[in-house]
Amino acid sequence: MFNAIRWYFFLLALVSQQVLAQLPDFTDMVKVNGASVVNISTTHKAKPELKTNNAKQPAIPEGLPPEMEELFKHFQNPDDEDEGGDEDSQSLGSGFIISKDGYVLTNHHVVKNADEILVKLSDRRELVAKLIGSDERTDVAVLKVEATDLPAVTIGSPELLKVGEWVLAIGSPFGFEQSATAGIVSAKGRSLPGGNYVPFIQTDVAINPGNSGGPLFNMEGKVVGINSQIYSRTGGFMGLSFSIPMDVVMNVVEQIKVNGKATHGWLGVQIQDVTRKLAESFGMKTPQGALVARIVPDSPASQTDLQIGDIITEFNGQAIISSGDLPPLVGVTPINNSATLKVIRQGETKTVTFKVGLLPEQDKKAPQPKAEAKPSNKLGIKISDMNAEERDVLQVPKGGVLVREVEKGAAKEAGIQQGDVILRIQNKTINSVEEFDKLVNALPVDKSIAVLIQHRGNPAFLALKISK
Repeated sequence: MFNAIRWYFFLLALVSQQVLAQLPDFTDMVKVNGASVVNISTTHKAKPELKTNNAKQPAIPEGLPPEMEELFKHFQNPDDEDEGGDEDSQSLGSGFIISKDGYVLTNHHVVKNADEILVKLSDRRELVAKLIGSDERTDVAVLKVEATDLPAVTIGSPELLKVGEWVLAIGSPFGFEQSATAGIVSAKGRSLPGGNYVPFIQTDVAINPGNSGGPLFNMEGKVVGINSQIYSRTGGFMGLSFSIPMDVVMNVVEQIKVNGKATHGWLGVQIQDVTRKLAESFGMKTPQGALVARIVPDSPASQTDLQIGDIITEFNGQAIISSGDLPPLVGVTPINNSATLKVIRQGETKTVTFKVGLLPEQDKKAPQPKAEAKPSNKLGIKISDMNAEERDVLQVPKGGVLVREVEKGAAKEAGIQQGDVILRIQNKTINSVEEFDKLVNALPVDKSIAVLIQHRGNPAFLALKISK
């Protein structure tokens, strides 16, 4: 009996040693790279004319559904700290050195509106940094400190990262400098609200406020991303962290070094994912690609034969599986370069060539007009034509009918809401209530139909099915 117990513990210890031997050891990586990671603090000078006693609320990314509005937060929003308004405010973040002569990377939101930026090195030196330039769309900022022979990181390739691979983050969560946390790559190419031009790396590395701008290392000790965002119900770590891939980052860095700012390629379309029901309505076997819901006037897309309802499946030979795949590819393409799209239009494959344009400022959201009840129809909605004022407010220059009320029925099940504008039904443009009623009365039963609407200024395709 005694020998059996002894053998049991011996085998248990042996198995434990084997398990431990398979786990990664990050000690050398932290030792080698820790000195390249810096703490960044910023100061915002109080402006007398803007002083207030009301606390500012954290900015929430646009485009989130109501139940998620407060879940996505930047780690460290400098505006959040300026609650009193009567005194200078300070914020903390992380960064890392990319060259021996003093170039430092961090997030745009860490240094946004900063009047003074201080970089603290691991050897306790504190250096005032100059902002060379920053890019809000990719959340990347380039700083410069006056120093030489600094310890710089080695840049790696995020393309070689595999889901499930171990990664390490070093930063200053809540101001605790040189904190190392590890985890695995959970996914790649994530598209997030407010970050359409970044194919984020998702990890389960413990990231918290203050980690913003810090590096994400692969197992070779090379930086593959900048830690930028978290998904959280509380503002703290909940297992979902997102990093900006270094190929995107370095493209921005080079532009900022040369021009003082970054530019992004532009096609000029608003797109959405192809759901299973939409794929059925378009006659597709597999729900994939980027569905064109709107073509922006005077954009590169408007100069081609690209049409609303086209489904983009390739960009310059690279497959577009989801709509989030397209913006980063267009964004990193040099301005004025020619590019080729492969699209599916009413079951046929076509090729569209365009010249990449310069991404302009984003359009403002349009407010909604007051609703007035109008005659109903078999979809369960009350609609009407629009007057000139409503068209101006809703940014619909021509065509479409306005949804005044939504009752129980096929339209509500599809997601149509009060204030939406119905623009097309199964590729047929709606110009009046009369045309709308005529098309609706001819719709088949128990078959998915693609309906193009405009919701709060943004076009979107919905799959509608009328039940028996």
